[in-house]
Order: sequence, then structure tokens, then C-alpha cells
Amino acid sequence: MIEEESMIIAEIKAGHTEKFGLLYDEYFKKIYNYFFYRLHNKQVTEDLVSTTFLKAIKHFDSFNHKKGDFSVWLYRIARNTLFDYYRTAKNTEKLVENKIIISPEDFQKEVFNKELAGQVENFLNHLTEKQREVILMRIWDGLSYSEISEVIGKSEAGSKMIFYRAIEKLKSVAGPFYAAK
Repeated sequence: MIEEESMIIAEIKAGHTEKFGLLYDEYFKKIYNYFFYRLHNKQVTEDLVSTTFLKAIKHFDSFNHKKGDFSVWLYRIARNTLFDYYRTAKNTEKLVENKIIISPEDFQKEVFNKELAGQVENFLNHLTEKQREVILMRIWDGLSYSEISEVIGKSEAGSKMIFYRAIEKLKSVAGPFYAAK
């Protein structure tokens, strides 16, 4: 945990709850992207981001820096919020959605990007849900293996192994595709 962040956390725990806004500003985009990459729905994403930060401030006293970083604690809340959303919405989609949204800039680029996104989606569909989740956290969310392990409740070595096996599976699936080109 960075020194400045630990000072902010100490101030919040001392009763200066207005300082939570600094943590919100620091993590808003990361948590927003976490939901958006999985849901591809702006309104639901905004609702879940709000819910995540409300849960964080409501249960801030339960945060213990000796048990892990604030970012990991916040991602765990976000992950549980996502699980709750799927459970309560009785959504039949996979828990970890893997479609990629690409903004069109020009027609040719959009056609190419849609084809590429479809190929990536197809490749990701060959992975287990846990492998997709680790790939998304590592590549799209930029989390370290240590952070991923804390969020998903696996050892760091286990998280690395899941990632490695997912990459190997993607190589085997994508290999014939690229060999044909």
C-alpha cells in the first residue's frame, strides 16, 4: 500500500469520512472498467460501481491493512457485488462475460475490429470461467498475481498456474487459426 493511501485510510478510520472521496477518485475508473468489461452495460455498471463504493464506506471499519491492500479489498467487494447482481437478476449469462466493446472510428476499422473482437471472444469461450476471470483481471484490469490470488481466494502460485494454463489453451486454440492465414 502506498504511504499516502495508508495515511488517507488512517484519517478515514479516525472519523474523517470526507477523505473517502480521495480513494473514490483513485479507484473509480478501475472499478468502473472492472464491471464494464464484464457487463457491457453503462447503466448497470454505474449502479454496481455505486453499490461497491457504498458497501466499502459502510463497512470501512472492517478493512484491515494487515490482511491486504485496500485495492484488493475493494476488488473483492466489486466481485461479490457482481456475483450478487447475477444472483438477484437471475441472469442466465455466464458469470464472467467476455465480449469486447470497440468504439467505431471509421467503417473499415470497425469491420476489422468487430472481426478481431469476435475472434478473441471465440478464443476466450474455450476457457473455463475461472480462467476467463483470471485473464480479465490480469490483462484488462491490470491486477498483479498477488492481487488476483487475494480476490479469487487462491494462492499466488495457483493464480499464476490458472493464467499459464489459460494462455497455453489460447495458444493451442489460436494456433491453427493463425497458421491458416
